[in-house]
Amino acid sequence: MAGPARRKRRHVGLALSVLLIVLLPLAVIGWYAYVRAVDQYASNLGFTVRQEDQGQTQALLGGLAQLAGPSAAGGALDGDILNEFIRSQGLVRRIDARLDLWAHYAASYQTDPVFALEPGGTIEDLANHWSRIVAIDYDQATGLIGVEVRAFDPVFAQQVAQAVLEESQSLVNDLNAAARADLVNAADQEVSLALDRLKTAREALVGFRTRTQIVDPETDLEARMGVQTSLQQQLAQALVEYDLLLQSAGDSAPSVIQAERKIDVIRDRLAEERQAFAADQSYTGVEGYPALIAEYERLTVDREYAEETYRAALAQRDAAKANAARQSRYLATYVQPTLPEAPIYPKRLQIMLVALLFLSLGWALFALIYYSVRDRG
Repeated sequence: MAGPARRKRRHVGLALSVLLIVLLPLAVIGWYAYVRAVDQYASNLGFTVRQEDQGQTQALLGGLAQLAGPSAAGGALDGDILNEFIRSQGLVRRIDARLDLWAHYAASYQTDPVFALEPGGTIEDLANHWSRIVAIDYDQATGLIGVEVRAFDPVFAQQVAQAVLEESQSLVNDLNAAARADLVNAADQEVSLALDRLKTAREALVGFRTRTQIVDPETDLEARMGVQTSLQQQLAQALVEYDLLLQSAGDSAPSVIQAERKIDVIRDRLAEERQAFAADQSYTGVEGYPALIAEYERLTVDREYAEETYRAALAQRDAAKANAARQSRYLATYVQPTLPEAPIYPKRLQIMLVALLFLSLGWALFALIYYSVRDRG
């Protein structure tokens, strides 16, 4: 049978190792956490970005917002932009200029060098410390953003949280201004293009009328054909009258001679009209008036389309300016910056438990390595 266990040197070594590796560091950590660490207060706020339902105005604008680029069309989610903005060095610099973050977070450095900010650093050091005192909870599915700001003073924590809220609202306003400017600029460009198209169409129609000396080919053709038809009717009537006079008065009667002259004049006028019409056809091309009318109709359709496009562009520009006159995005705050009453940081018990866990794991690993090396030796 095995005898009673006796204390050996390795038992003493293990006890000493537990004391040196686990208990002594844990005692130092506990002393620092409960004696040296300065209490920290946490102020919370929550907000999200809302966008107005633009209704008929947006429907009137149609695809115009897409011409303004991603900022107007909302290429990136506003929540994503705010999430990155709150973490950015630019926001840290702005809030430091307003509240002097260095003076507050570095004031306790001599007492609490672990949780306080070391004085005399750079903006990168301040931004790095900012990531330790500001926690962001961003739900990308709903767009809700929760922010927790820590400080050594409850009022200062609330002030920093309020500054974060105001700077975020300022960013949303800047996004609004950029989107409005892009939308209005795109509408102005559409109006300018439509106006140029209308000028071109009207100049083409004026050029056609100048070249052909015809205001409306259809009306001109009807007028010329009407003249020829009237002359043919007059010629037929004059021939009938001439035949009647010839039967009653004879060849040498003055009235018969007058009737002959009238017939000759009508025939000459009709020949001149036909010759002029033929000359115009040879001038306008082989197809004559049909080609002239087709060209005129095409130019007229181009002008009417350009006029409609210009009117639509003007309406779109008016709608864009009306939409830009109101705020389409706004920051909806569902949790105003709170004023904490009790410090919740540092979480001393949690620090002690985590330290105990890692120190124990470290000690166990050290013991296993030590005995493994000793047994091999």
